[in-house]
Amino acid sequence: MTVSPPTRSQTERADHTRARILEAAIREFSENGLAGARTEQIAEAAGVNKALLYYYFSGKDALYTAALEAVAEGVQASSIAVLESSVSAGERLLQLALNHFDRIHSNQAFQSLMQQEMIRLHRGEENALTPLSEKLFRPQWLRVQALVKEAIACGELIPVEWSQIIYAGLGANVFYFLSAPVTRLSQGFDPLERSALEFRRKAAIEYLGQTVFVDRQVGARLAARVLAATPMPESSLLAVWGKKE
Repeated sequence: MTVSPPTRSQTERADHTRARILEAAIREFSENGLAGARTEQIAEAAGVNKALLYYYFSGKDALYTAALEAVAEGVQASSIAVLESSVSAGERLLQLALNHFDRIHSNQAFQSLMQQEMIRLHRGEENALTPLSEKLFRPQWLRVQALVKEAIACGELIPVEWSQIIYAGLGANVFYFLSAPVTRLSQGFDPLERSALEFRRKAAIEYLGQTVFVDRQVGARLAARVLAATPMPESSLLAVWGKKE
């Protein structure tokens, strides 16, 4: 018996169904972790039966890996768009630092899934981060490295060890969010409130413009331009960083 290939509409429906399952899985895994997530809840949220969920994904672990990869690919696509913009290397660095700050406070699912995976990696457990790092994160890191080296070589950024510039920009963002619960207790304000986030993202980009550019006036102008061109996205309230929804 000859089996007809699927029609375009059938393929589109299948892609849509798979996307709904992944969307529901991302939400469930980010909120409850791999161990606590329930495939029944994922299927219900996606509007499919459990058998159809297993038709698209061989099991819970495979679904988790696909969910993590889908979120990571979205983050990577956003970063690549910055890396491939037509402005100077130094301005792209400022855009990248701002994109990184905004991603941390607006993409709770990615932050939660990454924290879970880093804990598993630290414990020496089987994890999805190792293969994902080779597939996505290492190539992106190499592109960022090339960007900074280009900016230093052309005289736009100060001639220092290249990775220190990346740590100065991206590392400061990570520390701000990681330290948010202690900041709230010790300094008497909530660093995750929108006004505090707006102040910090502006200060972070202005700082880079004033410190890593050879010409500080040029750096200041570029920082102002990058900030003006990029409105702050809505926050997901960052339960993952210690703030309850």
